[in-house]
Amino acid sequence: MEMWIKSSYSGGNDPNCVECRIPDGIQVDIRDTRNRHLGHLTVPAAEWAAFLAHVRTDNR
Repeated sequence: MEMWIKSSYSGGNDPNCVECRIPDGIQVDIRDTRNRHLGHLTVPAAEWAAFLAHVRTDNR
């Protein structure tokens, strides 16, 4: 199982952030660091990539 990676936007010690991991290259697990005990969401890797691309290019 892959290790969880904390968002680079978390500012280091900020407890309000997101972590993700890619356990199999097909799906991405996403969790809230403040509520790890509640589990995680799993989405297709292609959908996660599309979401990130949209967030990065959103100029509002």
